[in-house]
Amino acid sequence: MAKVLVIDDERAIRNALKDILEYEEYTIDLAEDGIQGLEKIKEEKYDAILLDIKMPQMDGLEVLDALLEIGYDAPVIMISGHATIDTAVEAIKKGAFDFIEKPLDLNRLLITMRNALDKSQLVAETKKLRKKVSKNYEMIGESPAIMHIKNMIDKIAATEARVLITGANGTGKEIVARWIHEKSERAQSLFVEVNCAAIPSELIESELFGHEKGAFTSAHKQRKGKFEQAHLGTLFLDEIGDMSLSAQAKVLRALQENRIARVGGEKDIRVDVRVIAATNKNLEEEIKRGNFREDLYHRLSVILIQVPSLNQRLDDIPLLADYFLDQIGDERGAPVPKLQSDAISELQKINWTGNIREFRNVIERLTILCGNTITAEDVKLYASPLGMQSKFNQ
Repeated sequence: MAKVLVIDDERAIRNALKDILEYEEYTIDLAEDGIQGLEKIKEEKYDAILLDIKMPQMDGLEVLDALLEIGYDAPVIMISGHATIDTAVEAIKKGAFDFIEKPLDLNRLLITMRNALDKSQLVAETKKLRKKVSKNYEMIGESPAIMHIKNMIDKIAATEARVLITGANGTGKEIVARWIHEKSERAQSLFVEVNCAAIPSELIESELFGHEKGAFTSAHKQRKGKFEQAHLGTLFLDEIGDMSLSAQAKVLRALQENRIARVGGEKDIRVDVRVIAATNKNLEEEIKRGNFREDLYHRLSVILIQVPSLNQRLDDIPLLADYFLDQIGDERGAPVPKLQSDAISELQKINWTGNIREFRNVIERLTILCGNTITAEDVKLYASPLGMQSKFNQ
């Protein structure tokens, strides 16, 4: 049942609105002025607010400003019998959902309320979905190495600085990139990922910059590249150390000029993109070998983040194990085994060459092959393919 707050200094109006909306099965709270209304808003969560404009002490527009300042996202419907068109326009600009004149038209009031609540529900569902999506990219851990990265992200996310993330395969470089995006001013725009190692060198330029119809044999129609798709958002160039030199030259131009040209095209296209790159290679060594452009390296590495291997953060294994067990349980919709403390100790003894990716696979394997609890013996048997093989050969 939707909960609505009515803020109006006229008792007759407050009571009339209460009777009408309760008849429609809404739960109603009342406030006699803006100050009391704000106090209630701080204490309760409302699905919509009916707010009078002309009130003593604090008028409706001032209340609207206060709501905007605290980031309150419930739809606000302004009501007034004295306001001008300019006042109505100002209220809408400040974020009000709609404006209704007194005396109130009952049908319009109820339709506007339903529309406002539909919007409120949509916003809530979007937040829930966003939270669910973001949960897949949580950065789990409290070890000094991970806390250092989290602190760095907090400092750099709001800037436009380019970031180069380095680390071995499976350490979570993509998660670092997504965290930077999620905490940035670009979070409402797209996060576009390109795996440079997975795209053949002859196709990488088309993938990044797009192509015009007829640019090559299979170019049957115009296609936007990843730079254009990421306009106003973040472009994540994963495994950039595997990019061809010719593509590197074009990426460098795009970073220098904020412009790209599609393959087979002559027109420059302006792009506003924040680039985050990642690699498992030592780019300074690649530069010496002539495989990577030094000028591009310096363009990309305004901020350098080195992601530690799992072997360098063994203290995080209990947290990671709990996180993955919960995740696997949610995916299956069924209970998963509990990890005994001796099993945690055994997991901390393993040399995790595949890092977090390998660790997640092992946890999933243990949930499939073990009973209600996972013991140290289970870890010894199932954590490695060799252990599994010896078990099944018995």
